[in-house]
Amino acid sequence: MAAHVDRFTPSISRSRQDEIPPEVILRIERVLEIQGQEGELLDRLSNDFNAVATLNSYFPDESSLSQLEAVQKRLAQKEQQLQTEIDALKEELRRDSDPSRMQLIQEMISDLLGQMSRIREKATESEAVVRNITKEIQVLDLAKKNLILSMTTLKRLQMLVNALSQLEDQVKDRNYHEIVQTLAAVKQIGASFKPYTSVQRISQLWRRIQEIQGELRQKIDADWDKFYVQDPSKPIKPSVIADACLVIDVLGRDVRMEFVERYVALELKEYRRIFRATDEAGQLDNISRRFAWFRRLLHTHETEQGRVFPAEWQVGWYLCAKFIEITRDDMTALLSKAGSKLTVKQLLDTLQETREFEASMARKHATPILDILKATQPGGATRPAKPISSAFEPHMSVYIDAQDKALSDMLAQHRGPKSRSSLEAVSATPTSEDDAPPPVLVLPSSTELFYFYAQTLEHCAKLFTGQPLYDLCVLFRKWLRVYAEEVLVASMKRPAVQSRKSIENRFEVAELKSACTLINTADYCQTTALELEDNIKSKCDEVYKEKITLQEERDLFVSAISAAIQLLLRELDAASEAAFGNMSRSSWGTMKSVSGQSSYVDELLRSVENVIDAVKPLVEQKKYLRNFLDKAATLVLAKFTNALVRSRPLKEIGAEQLLIDLQALKALLLRVPGEALASPNYVRSVTKQTGRLEALLKVIVTPIDPVEGFVLNYTLLIGDASFSNFQKILDLKGTPRTEQNDLLDSFLTITSTKNELESTSFLSSLDMDPSQGSNLMSPNASGVSLLPGANAGESILAALASPPLGPSSSTGSDTPPRMDQGAQRQVFSDFKRFVSFGLRRETMPP
Repeated sequence: MAAHVDRFTPSISRSRQDEIPPEVILRIERVLEIQGQEGELLDRLSNDFNAVATLNSYFPDESSLSQLEAVQKRLAQKEQQLQTEIDALKEELRRDSDPSRMQLIQEMISDLLGQMSRIREKATESEAVVRNITKEIQVLDLAKKNLILSMTTLKRLQMLVNALSQLEDQVKDRNYHEIVQTLAAVKQIGASFKPYTSVQRISQLWRRIQEIQGELRQKIDADWDKFYVQDPSKPIKPSVIADACLVIDVLGRDVRMEFVERYVALELKEYRRIFRATDEAGQLDNISRRFAWFRRLLHTHETEQGRVFPAEWQVGWYLCAKFIEITRDDMTALLSKAGSKLTVKQLLDTLQETREFEASMARKHATPILDILKATQPGGATRPAKPISSAFEPHMSVYIDAQDKALSDMLAQHRGPKSRSSLEAVSATPTSEDDAPPPVLVLPSSTELFYFYAQTLEHCAKLFTGQPLYDLCVLFRKWLRVYAEEVLVASMKRPAVQSRKSIENRFEVAELKSACTLINTADYCQTTALELEDNIKSKCDEVYKEKITLQEERDLFVSAISAAIQLLLRELDAASEAAFGNMSRSSWGTMKSVSGQSSYVDELLRSVENVIDAVKPLVEQKKYLRNFLDKAATLVLAKFTNALVRSRPLKEIGAEQLLIDLQALKALLLRVPGEALASPNYVRSVTKQTGRLEALLKVIVTPIDPVEGFVLNYTLLIGDASFSNFQKILDLKGTPRTEQNDLLDSFLTITSTKNELESTSFLSSLDMDPSQGSNLMSPNASGVSLLPGANAGESILAALASPPLGPSSSTGSDTPPRMDQGAQRQVFSDFKRFVSFGLRRETMPP
């Protein structure tokens, strides 16, 4: 190997000298250094090169310009030197990259790998030699370990034999105090010999240990029986039993549990005998005697027998748990046997006493009763640990039924056809002018209902938070529905108590107050119902949380609010009926001049303002007031349109007078909400509706002559090319039939060239034949409406929801916004309408 190394070393040195001569290395280092400098110069050239500064360095002044040729020559020489050096390096690189040199390097690597393989073989041979040399040493080492283990085991065996002999003597003498330590040592040492039980001697010792433990248990049981019976002739000291308990602890947990269960069974044996479910003492009404008996037993246990048990045994817990188990089974049987005879008072009284007992046990042991039951439950138990009160849970339907009856009795006076007393009480008006305005009220029955709910929920949650609480929630839902439908909504359907209407107002103030009270009550109920739902969820078990909801009941109260607002609108309708009747009976076609507001306007404005002013202080939530005002404005303008149609012909002077009246009505509608209630949506809605009426009246005010101007004004203000709508304008204007034919022909001619006009407008929903005596509050009443989206033939109040508002609304200008801008008009698309027009012309009276 040395010869090989000597042979290999010169070849390596020689190859390195041939491969990279020293002068080449020096040149490469010099080139790299120069290349680094040139790299920096190139960096400067690419980043912050300044040609002016470079030229100034070569030619700092004018006199240096004379050296221009010298500088150029020097730079050319430098360039030539660099090029020569580059060519030389390229030649060296070409020469050094000769394939023969690469082959030499590969051969050297191959020789090196072969040498490494031979070194590995030599190392394996050396390892085998060392293993042969140390083989006998390893045998000796293993023998030493076995010898040490054998000596240790023999010593432990000797200790076990001695301890076992000592334990036998102590067991014969019943010396429990000494047995504790000896038995613990025997069990600990004996555990190490368990793998060697196949050895006969050790197997005999192991069986003897088990026999001694069995003898020890028998002696402890016999001594315990003497101590428990307290035989005066053979008294057993408590200290002996206390030491015996320590011995039982060493024997194992299973032995200790058997001993505790035996003691618990002996203590409760008398309880089972006295309080049998078939005897009088074991009945439901005597449950307090059960608890009193157990408290006495527990006191005796703590002051006498129980003092011998170690504190960590928690024997009192086991006594309590076993008593609860027995009593729970008895209560289950007794409650099932009682059946329908079980009264609410008996159920709640018994349950209350049970809850108090369980709470007292939890306080006494400073541990929740469920934790006591779980800690004392055997490992193989098939039934879950439950307190005594759990036996009452399946029978809580008796309690729920009692609450159902109580709620029925509470609301009985507010249900049925003769139950308006509460509404009349809260709607009583002041008897003198000095009386203060009535405060915002809700029906007392609603506050009583939710107070009852709160008390019942709190009581039930203290008893159970599972199925009974969910059943109570179902009961709450039932009576919320009853209250909403049979108390609130039904009170608005019953005929009001006939009282004398005010001749001046023509509406029932008591009805207004009743409706406002119903709105406040329904709002209070739906708000409090949400709080009730959250309260129930916070108290019930997790499994019932998702099932609990009062959303449907809250929706019923919102519906009741809508019905009450309709009741307010009915009174507004009644209050304004006389004024609109005078308007419809006015002879607008015979008027000769315009002279301020009409006579009916003051009465109309006063009646509308009186109703709204009476409602505003009585409704608590502004959102409901705004809703009422939106619908009230829609109602008044719809009745104005209805009266306008019935009072035709209007003529130009009459239409001009109606424009003045409409402005007064518009001003009133914009003024009555006040700053607090006048929302932008309300203002836009009123302005849009009145703007359409203004456009209608302005078309009627326009003279017919010239016809082209009249038709063009119609297309400008109304914005459609509808034949029937133009016919309505002529009817409202009172144009004679003989003149209408020419006007209609001109209308068709002019509009046929205006493709930008729509085929319909707000006039399409105008009914030209409203019933004279129609009840505007009736669902079957004929409709007269210029509301957005209202169809002809609908009742006015069918569209009393706040009208939809577009992005822009009318401001009373001459050109109201057009409807359905995307629809293209087709003049002769409705052939049937055109034929009916021709027939009407032929049958017109002269």
